[in-house]
Amino acid sequence: MKIAILEAKTVSKGDVPFEEIYRLGEVAEYPLTAAEDVIKNIGDAEAVLCNKTVFDEKVLRACPNLKYIGLCATGYNNIDLKTCNELGITVCNVPAYSTAAVAQQVFSFILHFASKTSKYNKFVKQGGWIKSETFSDFVYPIQELAGKTIGIIGYGSIGRKVAKIAHAFDMKVIVNTRTARQDSSVKFVSIKELFSQSDVITAHCPLNAETENLICRENLEYCKQTCVIINTSRGAVVNEQDLADALNSERISGAALDVLCEEPMSENNPLLTAKNCIITPHISWAALETRQRLVKIAAENLSAYIAGKPINVVSE
Repeated sequence: MKIAILEAKTVSKGDVPFEEIYRLGEVAEYPLTAAEDVIKNIGDAEAVLCNKTVFDEKVLRACPNLKYIGLCATGYNNIDLKTCNELGITVCNVPAYSTAAVAQQVFSFILHFASKTSKYNKFVKQGGWIKSETFSDFVYPIQELAGKTIGIIGYGSIGRKVAKIAHAFDMKVIVNTRTARQDSSVKFVSIKELFSQSDVITAHCPLNAETENLICRENLEYCKQTCVIINTSRGAVVNEQDLADALNSERISGAALDVLCEEPMSENNPLLTAKNCIITPHISWAALETRQRLVKIAAENLSAYIAGKPINVVSE
């Protein structure tokens, strides 16, 4: 089988090998693939592995040998599934591979705001403690997480993992999700209740018509002034101008985002200069162990397809 890896650099900087993919066929590996080169780089490959490459109808119909698209990701909104179904192309994703890493990133953000570790480190390095009159110089306010309320939007594998960690910190957990679940450890609430009751709001929902711009001016108006907003889901869940306005007017106290509407980030993004806003470059999924797991599952998906028993298949 001829296999094309279209975006190797988005998964590995040389630290995660693709040897398990190479065992499955004749592989052409590209660090990145520009939109204008997608058809050329696929060539006569029967299977491709990709991450964010767009497979629209034009690309799919221009590659008659293509029978399998393996996503090195969970999301698949970059794939025209309707045309794939029509052409008999199997599409497989990698679900739940990054649960632990993303939940860890969420709490690194929460602890950043609660404990002010980076501020205190800077204070010490600039001589603040040397000049202190007391043994403990608590110049920045810090908070316990115990007793605080975390509002989780979406309750899939990552949302549930965040809730589990929150319970370990003795936080109260409230959840808004469109999928009914039985879980007595959390309280399910309306979106208005979640925004108005939470000390921390963290988004773990898919991007769809219901969630696009969910974190917007209208809902932010319900928030406590001390609330912190976190987004590690999809960039467009947040209306970026509305969030920047809420931060700059001190309507809320802080925000931390790992995803944006446009990636890489635009220099004109209003959040770049917003008050008390932490931004990381879409790396919550990128721990070494997480990427190793991703490649392993992507290889297992392709191997299962070759064996005639595809797994993790996505459809319309």
